[in-house]
Amino acid sequence: MKKDLLSIGDLALEEINAIFKLAEQLKKNKKRFAKTLSGKTLALIFQKPSNRTRVSFEVGMYQLGGNSLYLSPQEINLGVRETIGDVARTISRYVDGVVLRTFEHKNCLDMAQAATVPVINGLSDFSHPCQALADLFTIREKLKDLKKVTLAYVGDGNNVCNSLLFAAAKTGMNISVATPKGYAPAENVVKLSQAIAKETGSRIKITEDPFSAVDSAQVVYTDVWASMGQEEEINKRKIIFKDFQINAKLLAKAAENVLVMHCLPAHRGEEITDEVMESRNSIVFDQAENRMHVQKAILIKLLGKN
Repeated sequence: MKKDLLSIGDLALEEINAIFKLAEQLKKNKKRFAKTLSGKTLALIFQKPSNRTRVSFEVGMYQLGGNSLYLSPQEINLGVRETIGDVARTISRYVDGVVLRTFEHKNCLDMAQAATVPVINGLSDFSHPCQALADLFTIREKLKDLKKVTLAYVGDGNNVCNSLLFAAAKTGMNISVATPKGYAPAENVVKLSQAIAKETGSRIKITEDPFSAVDSAQVVYTDVWASMGQEEEINKRKIIFKDFQINAKLLAKAAENVLVMHCLPAHRGEEITDEVMESRNSIVFDQAENRMHVQKAILIKLLGKN
């Protein structure tokens, strides 16, 4: 039976740990896995522009001995030129897996339902599971035991925030989220994460005070204030979010040697200062690199046994 990755909620803790273990091996010894996905082809169906997601999946697939096929918005025109179901059933006859980067999460659900090959969410308005897995892999690499870590997320309660909440709850990591009023993560995401956290011992805090969120946190994380598709809101959001910038003053409340993360692209001078991005605390580009290692592990887990 095929398995998809549309949300962190699709994964059990054992599966998350298995991905991390394999990613460690992939990072240490690229040549060992050079033919693992030989003869396999991955379709990248993207409705949104991409740097890290496209490059990391394409290069990762190549390093595993497979092929990738990039399909731009103009080529597919998903749901307009033909239905998502028809695209999914057709492309399943050609390829071994699909990465979908889309606006609406429903598109991921519809694609996965109709496709007969694994579907990976490369980003939707609800979830960014590959990013969150790479983030936790990076934290684990730096700080070892996730259960002893508190991550403070400061900014918009968006898809990245949702995925971090699920990932933290599943792994027992503590997470504190600070957003302006009206921009908190979805209530159902918070409730589900809290329910999972009761089983794993994770502590989840939702606040509108960024200083309270980062207090003693070992990791501070942010994202852009306006995601793709929200560009018309950027001027309004700059005013609303101005006190939620990751800067030296805010980091002074965090733990000594705090690690700073950003999923990129960064709008320097808005959600994060140049000083912080370039500081010794920043692990932003380690985080970006680890997207590829973790995604290679995901590809092997989903495509390698077929």
